[in-house]
Parts: sequence; C-alpha cells; structure tokens
Amino acid sequence: MKIAHEKPGITQLNVEKTQTEFSQFTTRYEPETSSIWCWMQPEPRPCLNTALIDELYQLQYQLTNTYKQRDTGIVWPFHHLILASKVPGIYNLGGDLELFRKYILCGDKDSLRTYAYKTIDLVIRNVNNLDLPITTVSLIQGQALGGGFETALSCDVIIAERNSQLGFPEILFNLFPGMGAYNLLARRIGSALAERIILSGETYSAGELYDMGVIDVLAEDGQGILATKEYMKSHNQSHNTIRSMKKIRQIVHPITSEKLYEIVDIWVEAALDLSEKDLAKMERLLHLQKDTKSIDVIKQQNNEPIRRQGEWRKITDVEFPLITHLGENVPYNRRKSGSRRRNSYKKPESQDT
Repeated sequence: MKIAHEKPGITQLNVEKTQTEFSQFTTRYEPETSSIWCWMQPEPRPCLNTALIDELYQLQYQLTNTYKQRDTGIVWPFHHLILASKVPGIYNLGGDLELFRKYILCGDKDSLRTYAYKTIDLVIRNVNNLDLPITTVSLIQGQALGGGFETALSCDVIIAERNSQLGFPEILFNLFPGMGAYNLLARRIGSALAERIILSGETYSAGELYDMGVIDVLAEDGQGILATKEYMKSHNQSHNTIRSMKKIRQIVHPITSEKLYEIVDIWVEAALDLSEKDLAKMERLLHLQKDTKSIDVIKQQNNEPIRRQGEWRKITDVEFPLITHLGENVPYNRRKSGSRRRNSYKKPESQDT
C-alpha cells in the first residue's frame, strides 16, 4: 500500500505496494466489500519479527493519516481491514524466540522491553480500530500461537477454519504471553477461562474455541476467505450499529496501553529470570519456528500425516506437581490423561450432522 500525492493536500490510496516498501506482507483492496486485505508473509520465519511489527505499524499509520484527511471521491471506501497469512497452514507462530533468547542471555532488558512495547503499540491500535470507523478482522487458516494468537485477538472479529490450531505455548518454557493475551481473552470469555487457556499450554482447535466464545465465525477448512467475504457483505448494512457496539465494549471492558505496558514490564522481568533449563525448552520451540517447512517435507516423504498441533507439545520434562498462580496443586500432566479438562467446554450440539 502506498500513499501518493497528486495535488497538495489531496491524497489517494494505491494498493500496489512494492516489495522494497513492505517486505513482510502484501496488501489488496477489495471494492465489493470496501476492505483492505493484509496478507502476512514474514521472513525468514513466520513469526512476529521486528520487521513485521514495524511494517504493520507503518501500514496502520498510513491508513489512519489517509482516511482521517480523506476527500470524498479521492480515496476508496474503507470499512474493513483483514489480517491474514500467505504462509500455508500458518497464521503466525508468535514472538521471535531467537531474539528473545539472545536478549535474555546477554541480560539486555532495554531491547527486550522495546520489542514488547512495539508489539503493544501494534495491538492497541488494532483494539482502537486505527482511530477510524472500521472493523478489524483476523482470518486464521492454520496455526496461530503465542503472539500470533494475541494479534488475532486484538481484532474485532476472528474468523477461523475449523481445524486451525491456536494456543499459548509459553508456559512450556516457564513464561506467559505478555502482549495482551490475558486482557484480550478475558474481555471475550472472562478471566477464569482465559487463565485456564493460558496456563494449560495447550493448542486448541478453532472448533473448540468457537464453542468457548473466542472465535466469532467458524468456517469449514478451505472456506475461510469465502466466509470472511460473506461476513463483510452481511454486516455492511449494519456498519453503524457494529461501530457503536465496539465503543460500548471499550467503555465496559477497557483495554488501555498503560495497563498493557505494566503487564509487559512484568513479562520482561519474568523473561530475564528464566533458567538455563527454561531457555533450553524455549530453544526447542525455536527449532520448530525455524524448521517449519523442513518438518513438512520430511513427513510427506515418509508418508506421515502432518499434525502440527502435536509438535508444540513435545516438551515432556516438565516437573510435577506444578503450582498454579492460584496456588492449586497439579499432580500430573493432564495432557497425557485420557480425559482432558478442555473437553468439558465442547458443546455436543456443535458436532456435524
């Protein structure tokens, strides 16, 4: 996306953004739904690297400036911003673990905080709809983990294909998701269930999260784009009401940058306190971020099914019993038991008939 000036004081939107301008995603304007699609494709790994964060923030800034100074007839109508991914099977795998590990090992508190604050700035602008009368939509087709899940939660509407996998694996290396997960989840489903999801360290299918109230629209696999377009078309007529409801939600359940910064400060201190054992576990997840494509190739060559949700739960040397933040004693690994606690949240009537 590019801002071009034809005359002094008049701007227009050109969606043909060149690779040299935005290297981590591409954009496309869709006139029939008055929407701008942002297709993320971060390199070298599908995670929230600093380049992706900076470029997404720049996109937000350009859109805000363009449409706050708009001249009717010069800029295209804009009602929706959709965050999606061009990486097959992956929405986003979360924070840049390689960068985290580097900063933690050298005790670089300032750089770790700077990264986290930038992420918060991105999240809070999504929460505030870029200060524009628009709806932000996240389309998930695959895995959304850690910071990737937080990015999706910062949007007004989450549309996900049924077998997409979402979760917060941070507890596996003794940390927590610190860039808005608690606040954003709690606003959707309440604090108690938000804490259970964060502390479980598990990945959940989009179907399970839809039953819990986290996902707004559940699409069949391969139908995510169509479902997103249908949603936008069906809600264009009630755009004014939806915008008003968002304002009410922010009044009743406010999410502010100040509170998010406070949580980040706690996250930074916790990250710097990680032990060598914790960092070793983080490194295992880092290898999965790095080797996503090679894992698929190896499995396909061996005619093995690709079940990526399992890959994120390979860490088995967690010491039990665990003590949760509520002081509860967890005597054994519930993920290995025949009955998982999360199954209790699945509604029988949601099964396909």
